[in-house]
Amino acid sequence: MIYKQFKDLQLSSLGLGCMRLPQLPENGGIDEAMTAQMVEYCMKQGVNYFDTAYVYHGGKSEVVMGQILSRYDRKSFYLADKFPGFDPTFFTKVPEIFEEQLGRCQVDYFDFYLCHNVCERNIDSYMDREIGIIPYFLEQKAAGRIKHLGFSTHAELPALERFLEAYGEHMEFCQIQLNYLDWTWQKAEEKVALLRKYGIPVWVMEPLRGGKLAVLTERDKALLEEVCGKEEAPVSCAFRFLRNIPEVTMILSGMSDMDQLMENVATFSQEQIMEPEQFDAMAQLGKKMIEAVPCTACRYCTDYCPMSLDIPKLMRLYNEHRFTGSTYALNSLPEEKKPHNCLGCRQCEGFCPQNIPISEKMKELSKI
Repeated sequence: MIYKQFKDLQLSSLGLGCMRLPQLPENGGIDEAMTAQMVEYCMKQGVNYFDTAYVYHGGKSEVVMGQILSRYDRKSFYLADKFPGFDPTFFTKVPEIFEEQLGRCQVDYFDFYLCHNVCERNIDSYMDREIGIIPYFLEQKAAGRIKHLGFSTHAELPALERFLEAYGEHMEFCQIQLNYLDWTWQKAEEKVALLRKYGIPVWVMEPLRGGKLAVLTERDKALLEEVCGKEEAPVSCAFRFLRNIPEVTMILSGMSDMDQLMENVATFSQEQIMEPEQFDAMAQLGKKMIEAVPCTACRYCTDYCPMSLDIPKLMRLYNEHRFTGSTYALNSLPEEKKPHNCLGCRQCEGFCPQNIPISEKMKELSKI
């Protein structure tokens, strides 16, 4: 396992993201036995960073990871958790949620704690002096209950810079969506440059774009092979691109089964250099592969849909139709799950980190 230095810590370059843990086929709950096996494999292979959040798997991710990690020496791993600031109703419950998270995870402190998704919709709340969320977390840090404080963001550059101007001196790391597709599309290159200016290292989320860069269309696979060759797997290419960015310290991957975990651990078992020309070619490749809808299947939207639509699945089918022209999967959906059931209430859009105009896409999908 390759390690990166962060202050006085040696962090595995690969971290286990706990938003997409293995699920039971019968009810969609977390497969705890398989998750335990994956954590055990991580420990044996040197993966020492685990990233969960208050809402992952409907709140069960913290509980399951807490149960599993309690079997190991507390000093043998680093646990990251996040305050769910993407939902404004949680800002009135900051201390209660923090205490609940410690309880769910069965720990006395978090090694890493993040303000979750600082963005245009919630930045005023994060900076509101009456709410006092950052001062509260700094108090917890002073008390030793947070070892390292940071934030995640999908914000555009102006909002990101505004937050950094106010609290950059207190932020020790920043988690952004970063991959060769978003290097230009989501302006990740500019975000990395801005964080460099503030001396803040980068944590990577969505390195494979919700798995989309792992399973490519035949067209996109051929494009990638022109850059990386036929011998290298798409996953390895995507990770190697990220490891060539000096500011990147941690790369989180939401692995859902043992095969994915073993493949990723193997990729991070040795240094692999990407020449500057190849790096630039990968960035240009991303421009050619841009999708119509940038959904990463984070599922923040689904909790707020009054019709209980599987919005990420519908967005995936939208993209699938765009690339293949097929309507088979759309037509095979149960009637109550089809896009015409969308009310256009736009509740989901308020929680979408990608700022997707979901209701408009639903209308287009209904026409398709």
